[in-house]
Amino acid sequence: MKTVDEQLRIITKGVSVLVNEDELRSKLSESVKNNCPLVIKLGLDPSAPDIHIGHAVVLRKIKQMQDLGHEAVIIIGDFTGKIGDPSGKSKGRNALTDEQVSENSKTYFEQIFKVLDMEKTTVRYNSEWLSKLNFEDVLRLASTTTVARMMERDDFQNRFTNNIPIGIHEFFYPLMQAYDSVELKADIELGGTDQTFNILMGRNLQKAMNQPQQVAIFMPLLEGLDGIEKMSKSIGNYIGVNEPAEVMFKKVMEIPDKLILKYFELATDEHPDHIDTIRQQLAEGKNPRDIKYSLAEVITRLYHTEQEVVQAKEYYDTAFSKKATPDQIPELSIKSPGRLDEVIPLLVNKGFIKSNGEFRKMVQQNGVQINQQKIETIDAVLKEGDVLKIGKKRFIRIVYEK
Repeated sequence: MKTVDEQLRIITKGVSVLVNEDELRSKLSESVKNNCPLVIKLGLDPSAPDIHIGHAVVLRKIKQMQDLGHEAVIIIGDFTGKIGDPSGKSKGRNALTDEQVSENSKTYFEQIFKVLDMEKTTVRYNSEWLSKLNFEDVLRLASTTTVARMMERDDFQNRFTNNIPIGIHEFFYPLMQAYDSVELKADIELGGTDQTFNILMGRNLQKAMNQPQQVAIFMPLLEGLDGIEKMSKSIGNYIGVNEPAEVMFKKVMEIPDKLILKYFELATDEHPDHIDTIRQQLAEGKNPRDIKYSLAEVITRLYHTEQEVVQAKEYYDTAFSKKATPDQIPELSIKSPGRLDEVIPLLVNKGFIKSNGEFRKMVQQNGVQINQQKIETIDAVLKEGDVLKIGKKRFIRIVYEK
């Protein structure tokens, strides 16, 4: 294992809030002394399994700690998912069925192990212990906190003030998530800043049950391509971990210059020393585009093979530096020649465009081409081999389904 100071430097890189550093230093010292890894907890609500690199900020931090020799335990909230996390919600959430939880969990695993080290990760379902609690256990759990404490949550306060119903069962969500920490004897729990209440509840419950308290690490929320809003698939400002390499590379090149350092800190595993060098280069006037090009290469390499990274760079250089049609571009499969308006739903589904309305507006503004010819109507017909160019940066080759 690395020294305690070196581990602290890596673990605290990009962190928004740490509760608290003295406890973390003590835990790391014991870990080094006894050659025993720390237990890092991450709870996942299996209601939204599509992961983008904003979600992956926490996963990347856990991966960095795995590289330092520690063990991660992923908690799939199959039991808590039946309530739904009320964090940031203006109303209660619909409960998930067992089938939905199972299907969403499978999708999660396919994506989280693009980041985490599978050999150093244990996956648990909190129904293993929560489903075994009897009513006396539940009452004892409820006695560890107060209604006033629960009402400190902004979402509960806002709903109460606006006369929006709050189910008593919703108060149990943070308690059940906290009980997960007790069950695991977690040393560290990570989450976004929107999970502050839930994770600190874990510390409180561990203390109430005479356990050492977990260190709480909160990662900042990552802004999307617009540089303003939190990265979100619904807004369309996201970079998906499953997107093709050329799409991922191109999207990273679109982030505002002001976010270069933040993306290096939160979306990569680069060492703090390297990030300090980049910070100095920017301060000395190095072209941000050149640094962003390096960032795009680093991020794309985290999720794709070296060959795919090379092809992504070639695609970007050809399309946006030489303004030609690249050889390696994404493909869209259609059954037979079809009108453009019939293909729009496929383009939305594959993430090439945000919406039907956006695409129609771009056609009206002469922002869409077929084989380098601008089109003026969505009645245009697409056939195999055609190259569709949307805006200045998106190329799609049409192929027939086989």
